Amino acid sequence: MKKIVTLAGDGIGPEIMSAGLEVLEVVAQKVGFEYETQAKAFGGAGIDAEGHPLPQDTLEAAKSADAILLAAIGSPQYDNAPVRPEQGLLAIRKELNLFANIRPVRIFDALKHLSPLKPERIEGVDFVVVRELTGGIYFGEHTLNEASARDVNDYSADEIRRILRKAFDIARGRGKKVTSIDKQNVLATSKLWRKVAEEVATEYPDVTLEHQLVDSAAMIMITNPARFDVVVTENLFGDILSDESSVLPGTLGVMPSASHSENGPSLYEPIHGSAPDIAGQGIANPISMILSVAMMLRESFGLEEAAQLIETAVDKTLTQGVLTRDLGGQADTAEMTAAIIANL
Repeated sequence: MKKIVTLAGDGIGPEIMSAGLEVLEVVAQKVGFEYETQAKAFGGAGIDAEGHPLPQDTLEAAKSADAILLAAIGSPQYDNAPVRPEQGLLAIRKELNLFANIRPVRIFDALKHLSPLKPERIEGVDFVVVRELTGGIYFGEHTLNEASARDVNDYSADEIRRILRKAFDIARGRGKKVTSIDKQNVLATSKLWRKVAEEVATEYPDVTLEHQLVDSAAMIMITNPARFDVVVTENLFGDILSDESSVLPGTLGVMPSASHSENGPSLYEPIHGSAPDIAGQGIANPISMILSVAMMLRESFGLEEAAQLIETAVDKTLTQGVLTRDLGGQADTAEMTAAIIANL
């Protein structure tokens, strides 16, 4: 019996979490997956309940879980508050040592018209961005003076090695190609990054490694994104490039993500926010949450068949023209979820 902690959070979070769990229940019955869920307060809901976005009992439950599902956090009422919901996300990443952020980028045929790129540019796009999440300039020393400022970008070889290995492991199950992105012509951390990447590549003779400077990689992501299979990079570059890649499908509503630790539970979540403007209306697109469930089944529990069942059902539903409002249709959350379950 696997334990899954659910963090519905704020805004549309509870609505899409409910949809994701409905799909999980159906697919679990099909493949014989036994699990139990434990719902905990997180984000703004955590502040409301316990005065903190990551209450202690939520953290303890997360630490003892086999996997964690997070829907969305953030609420306008906390915009100027001393404690914000987003602080809970940073805290849980740190507490669980979630060092590897994984974002798959896939173009659904039925949604090609939504992409800002021309159809021929996005043909065959299917890659994964692997971002180092707990090191680099965001976690280095920050000094701000009246007329000067300094931010320290700090990486150890071990930090680089573990994220590179994660990327190579993912590539082994895909197209067997890793694109490592750095700025080694300028930065010392990037020189170390490239050196370690070459060392790790020797452990994976079946996977091809190529290097790209971050500026040229940003251009290729727009001009020829189909050339990528697995992209791996450090925290700052990964923050920017993963957001750049997220616009290729034309909507954030279909993009899941995962964050992995070395030996603890992984966390799965949509990449979009809490959309407070439509919260409670029952019209949110649940696909990114449902695909996050699929990622969890594959990456935490090794249930490839279950993950493919969900992904195929989502693809079929979109092809049938069942679309939520953000996709140009009229289906509400319940109708989209029901259609996906019917296709399961």
